[in-house]
Amino acid sequence: MSATAKTISEDENVVELDGLLKDIQSLETLTSDWDEQQRNTLQALKQAHDDLNKEAFTRLIRALKAEPAAMSVLKEAVGDEVVYAVLRYHGILKPTLHERVEDALDSVRPYLESHGGNVELVEITQPDTVIIRLLGACDGCPASSLTLSEGVEKAIKEYCPEITTIKKAKGGVTAAPVSDVRVDFVSPFARSEDAGWVFVCELDSIPENKIKVSNVGNNEVLLSRFDNKVTCYENSCAHMGMPLDMGDVNQGILVCPHHGFEYSLQTGECLTAPEVQLHTHAVRVIGNKVEVKLS
Repeated sequence: MSATAKTISEDENVVELDGLLKDIQSLETLTSDWDEQQRNTLQALKQAHDDLNKEAFTRLIRALKAEPAAMSVLKEAVGDEVVYAVLRYHGILKPTLHERVEDALDSVRPYLESHGGNVELVEITQPDTVIIRLLGACDGCPASSLTLSEGVEKAIKEYCPEITTIKKAKGGVTAAPVSDVRVDFVSPFARSEDAGWVFVCELDSIPENKIKVSNVGNNEVLLSRFDNKVTCYENSCAHMGMPLDMGDVNQGILVCPHHGFEYSLQTGECLTAPEVQLHTHAVRVIGNKVEVKLS
């Protein structure tokens, strides 16, 4: 909510929502050391006041809605941050789609931040599309598609069932690399304690800026190395699913041998058609051992 002061009346002083909330918090702090019986009594009294106020507000709004001429005034009143906060507190106004999306992102931020990343809401396109941007270490990470689908996308759809499409915008802020960390490009939603990690090869066997073809179960994957960073993708073009291992590689760009689609081996991004991306698998490096977890 905005911290901008709202005038309650032209004849009264300006009252800020933050100030009113601080007053309430101060009073709550004073009761924190009360014994259990005192706190329970206070809570019961507070709940009785809340129930009374909610019922009064509900009846008032119901009466105003019955008068078409009053609807515009009601909408304007709800735009006041104090009025909005009180009606939201009592559950009379439901959280907006924007608020629910932000709540969803807040639920996954601790996981992203533990890996040096973050996420921000860019835009909501009615009725069913959200555009987000991955930030920090999550931006441009080959595991970003896993992070998006297994973390951010699931959270948004849980909080906002009406959202069916989540798109990723470009242009985040890249976090500074951590030189002493050898495990790289593991999505926070592919947790290390989970089963499923498979040893694939030694780190030294992966060519710099080139590709190495390996098998993980029944899947054929492409591995590439950039300094101490390893990427892993399904050996399948995002265009028509054709294998990519016979394609030319130049300065970290892999060209599909069938239809010429170009892909960045560092990010999995399709440079020919940016709306598609190589299927990414989680990969980690422990010592000189490279392990992959199919996603």
